[in-house]
Amino acid sequence: MQENAFAPIGELAKEIARFAPVDGCHTTQVPRLSLFRTSQATAPVHGVQHPALCIVAQGRKQVLLGEDMLTYGTGQCLVISVGVPMAGQVVEATPDAPYLCFKLELDPTMLASLIFEMRLPPVDRSREPLAIAVSEAAPSLADAALRLVRLLGAQGDIAMLAPLIEREILYRLLTGPQAGRLREIATGESRAQQVSRAIGWLQANFTEPFRAEVLATESRMSLSSLHFHFKEVTGLSPLQYQKQLRLQEARRLILAEALDAASAGHRVGYDSPSQFSREYSRLFGAPPRRDIDRLRAAPERFVEV
Repeated sequence: MQENAFAPIGELAKEIARFAPVDGCHTTQVPRLSLFRTSQATAPVHGVQHPALCIVAQGRKQVLLGEDMLTYGTGQCLVISVGVPMAGQVVEATPDAPYLCFKLELDPTMLASLIFEMRLPPVDRSREPLAIAVSEAAPSLADAALRLVRLLGAQGDIAMLAPLIEREILYRLLTGPQAGRLREIATGESRAQQVSRAIGWLQANFTEPFRAEVLATESRMSLSSLHFHFKEVTGLSPLQYQKQLRLQEARRLILAEALDAASAGHRVGYDSPSQFSREYSRLFGAPPRRDIDRLRAAPERFVEV
């Protein structure tokens, strides 16, 4: 990274620390904007991440999607183009230098409008990129993110100025290394859109028995095309994706609604308690009871960051 690129990142870190004074996820009055802070490394946190831009202003994080692991740190950004189940873990953070992150959920409608106005050429569909990627945060992008965060100190300006800065951020992304990935979000019949339809159907029906033929019909793809492009975009097969949705919901039910493991497994579609326990342990690293005990013992280590 060029030396002058650090200036807006350093200022962004100061502003995030200002408006996120304690550890955790801080939703803000700016639509779609969240700020994250943690003063210690965290355990892996599993969840479905929606299209978003994340800029690390301080610290370092790892994310795992399928078999792909990406690490990004100060001055870098992560772009997520479709909703995918991922595991994220902060690997560098201390009380004196906490992990600080800017997260803006991406608005497909605003993206589509901007792409039309910019008269961008058709997307090259010769290869479907993975749904997540890391790149350097250009100074112009970091500066726009900084100005968006600073609006939290002038809340009367948010309604008028936040949409303009958000459009600028999307413009910077559409003219940067992530352009092709983002344009797939707003292209009507792109493979990414077809995969997004498949993802939406799985998210709405994950407790039902897996039927590849039904999913292919819903996503308007052949069976072979569905499996190939779904894995290329998400890093997971459709069945693996469904399993992760089931297990994450079961974990939530056990933790938040105090269900026992067998009841939670049945609620999300498992007929066999032993199969549920095996797959739960494989994903979360411990059987349900032990996993929930450690979550309750140290909840700050499992906060989404």
